[in-house]
Amino acid sequence: MRTRITLACTECKQRNYNTTKEKKNHPERMETKKYCRFCKTHTMHKETK
Repeated sequence: MRTRITLACTECKQRNYNTTKEKKNHPERMETKKYCRFCKTHTMHKETK
């Protein structure tokens, strides 16, 4: 079952993206490099609660 997660920028702490992931295959927290419209640059985004 896919669960909904929120991705937050590690620089400015803004929550920018909502997505889903399969917890069975990826139990650890997700990290991706995405564009932050507040920082106006590509930064690392981590999964939040």
